[in-house]
Amino acid sequence: MATTAPGVTGENHLHRKVGLRALTMVSIGSIIGSGWLLGALHASETAGAASSVSWLIGGLVLALLALVHAELGSTYPVSGGTARFPFMVFGGLGGFTGGWMAFLQAVTIAPIEVEASLGYINARFHSLGWVYTSGTLGTAGALTPKGIGVGVGFMLVFTIFNIMGVKWLAETNAIATYWKILIPTITIFGLLFTVFHSSNFSAGGGFMPYGFHGVFAALPLGIIFALEGFEQAIQVGGETENPQRNIPRAVIGAMIIGTIIYLLLEVAFIGALNPANLVHGWASPITTSAAAGPYYALASQAGLGWLATLLLIDSVISPAGTGLVYLGTSSRISYGLGRNGYFPGIISWINKRGIPFWSIVICFIIGLLTFLPFPSWAALVALVTSATVLMYAMAPLSLAGLRKNDPDRPRAYKLPAASVLCPLSFVFANCIVYFAGWSNVFWLYVLVVIGALIFGVYQAAIPKERRTVLDWRAAMWIVPWLAGLGIISWQGQYTTTFNKVFGVTLNPTYNIGGGMHPTGLREWLDLIIIAVFSLAIYYWATNVAMSKEKIQAAVEEVEAEASIELESHVVA
Repeated sequence: MATTAPGVTGENHLHRKVGLRALTMVSIGSIIGSGWLLGALHASETAGAASSVSWLIGGLVLALLALVHAELGSTYPVSGGTARFPFMVFGGLGGFTGGWMAFLQAVTIAPIEVEASLGYINARFHSLGWVYTSGTLGTAGALTPKGIGVGVGFMLVFTIFNIMGVKWLAETNAIATYWKILIPTITIFGLLFTVFHSSNFSAGGGFMPYGFHGVFAALPLGIIFALEGFEQAIQVGGETENPQRNIPRAVIGAMIIGTIIYLLLEVAFIGALNPANLVHGWASPITTSAAAGPYYALASQAGLGWLATLLLIDSVISPAGTGLVYLGTSSRISYGLGRNGYFPGIISWINKRGIPFWSIVICFIIGLLTFLPFPSWAALVALVTSATVLMYAMAPLSLAGLRKNDPDRPRAYKLPAASVLCPLSFVFANCIVYFAGWSNVFWLYVLVVIGALIFGVYQAAIPKERRTVLDWRAAMWIVPWLAGLGIISWQGQYTTTFNKVFGVTLNPTYNIGGGMHPTGLREWLDLIIIAVFSLAIYYWATNVAMSKEKIQAAVEEVEAEASIELESHVVA
């Protein structure tokens, strides 16, 4: 059985202070961020008017994964849950893989949100000089040194609020989330009833100008990124009042609200576009100068100055609210990684306020690295989406293993038809990674290798008796899964902007809006291959999961730690 890091002497404990309202707001606050400000534009460029279908598909896929997480989170309410569920079923190596994916996703969200916010503001006030407008001094759209300085300030604010404690985090986020729901709602009605061209839904080549290829290609270019975040209620599950009741309600409620808002926003966005911009297709539905602030530009063109002002203010509040939550929850994931013994125990140290202090500091430092001259918001989003979906994909595997080998545990919420929905959700998750394209998968795997090297060095440096037990047999499917998914993506029909490595082109260049890989797998055949491959991995993984005795021992170990973490007193 995998071992966990020993407790730190003098450690304090996490507290159950987050109720249903605040818990729901944690997830909604994570779902509504920079995705709503920029996602509609990138989706429409790729799928045309059928981007509305992309949002619906994305919502359905993530809703299914949310239901899986709802059972896991309510049945096993521990902080950093996404890092611990695979650990319970697949041992040390499986737990590390899922936990590292979760960490990569969460630790990069806050700086990405900050970058989106600064770019949006800079699009209105060009003299600020926060963002490069060309590729001369750095990648176009990347932050300038001045912009990086402002970004560091944003990250410091996030860090201070998180250090003040989980109740401060939840309540501060709840206040911001009310605003984040209000402004998109006002934008929807403002555009729908002021400037709405129904003809846009058949312009530029028809409703679905790039076919289902465009619909699928749009999913990782902002849609999945925008809709993700439901699991944030699970990440603070160890600090939740009545988690068996509140976690499923918060997760499912947030997913429904987020999907409805995003779908209506896309409809309003398409209808508000200038029909003249769609005569020759969807490559430039708005002018280039307005691309960093699309809703702001549409509101200004419609003469809605008051709405444009609100949107400019929201370009700070929405991304900042999401960044605030993700800096906190990424620290809970690294906390879980430390508890599982993957990294030094210092990252699991809890201060008197009941928060993982050093874990938050580490996430702050790592997050700052994202401000280096990376490519555009859309490119980073596609990369992060791949890590997110691989993290999500571990959940149905974990649920199947826990249902099989921990069957008698009370379940406040039980996923219906789990024998069908679990493998189906795993197939869907792998499809989303495939749609992101080989170039994004390549860079994701580079980060996976880096994590594995850090983990290996740490394990080699500590005494043998303290090393994590890897349970190779239970995790033997992981490398074939990642390798096979990479090979299929390499020969697939999708690519995005991360297309070169040291000047070498990874995929033949082709039009992102529906263009095809000239020698790759045929359309629809690729999805059949992904489905068959995914099902093979799913049943392999669930069959080699740890034995009933090991799983129950791992669950008891994690629960025992959770019980200690949640003591209300402070150890001197």
